[in-house]
Parts: sequence; C-alpha cells; structure tokens
Amino acid sequence: MSLTAIILLIVLGLVFILLELLIVPGSTFVGVIGAVLMIAGIWFVFSKHGTQAGIYVLSGSIGLTLLLVYIGFKTNTWKRFTLETSVTGKVNTFENAELNVGDSGKTVSRLAPAGKALINGNYVEVHTQGEFINENTDIIITKRTENKLIVTTKTT
Repeated sequence: MSLTAIILLIVLGLVFILLELLIVPGSTFVGVIGAVLMIAGIWFVFSKHGTQAGIYVLSGSIGLTLLLVYIGFKTNTWKRFTLETSVTGKVNTFENAELNVGDSGKTVSRLAPAGKALINGNYVEVHTQGEFINENTDIIITKRTENKLIVTTKTT
C-alpha cells in the first residue's frame, strides 16, 4: 500500500472521529469507523515501512488527534451545531388548599385523555381515567396526587 493511501486512511479516520465528537455525539458508529480506519492506516505503516516510520506516524496521529479535538472544543466549533434553547415548561404544582377532590371546572381543550382545564381560576393540566372529554365540558376532580389531577365529567 502506498504512503498516500495510508495517509488518506489516517486522515479519513481522523475526520470520522471528529465528526463523532463534534457533530453526531453518542452514535459511536461513526467514531468506531474512524478508529478502525486510523488503526488500519497505522498498522499498514508499521508493516510496509518499518518500525521507525510506524512510531513517527503513530505519534503524529495521536498528537494531531489531540490537537484537533482541543481546537474543536476550545474554539466552540461544536456550539454551531447544538441547540441553544431551554425548556420552559413546568409540571403542575398545587398549593394545599388550591385544588381539591370535588372541585369543579370546565375543560379548555379536549381531554384525550389529558388536556387543559380551568378549575377555581387556575389553568391546569388534567387527566381522565382513559375516556375522552370534549372542550367546554363541565368536569369535577375525582383524585389528586402530588402533581396530577384526575377528572371526570360532572353529572348534574
């Protein structure tokens, strides 16, 4: 194998490793392919060009890999590919006397089997026992846990 092909293997392996670290982290497939390509290139140098050339290429490959990973993280290259927004949603939190079993209200959205309702002046997420309840239907709280309200239709 020519020296050009060996260097191409090592560079391609390095590119795949950088892709794994900076663009598609967590897949490990791209990183494994990169590592295999680099190891194959270094092995070919040892087998075709001798031990001394192999040690030089191995040292250079390790040094170049560490340098490029450092530059990639230090210059915030990876920030161009990441999502910078945060989740602003929150779970229902109820005060002790705010909402209780037996309180009634009206659905704001369709409960299929969860949705929004207006109970005692509070817009809250509510759940049913599996049934679907249409919008603007009178409901009553049948069960309350720490952060979940179970409702059913109010019978008059």
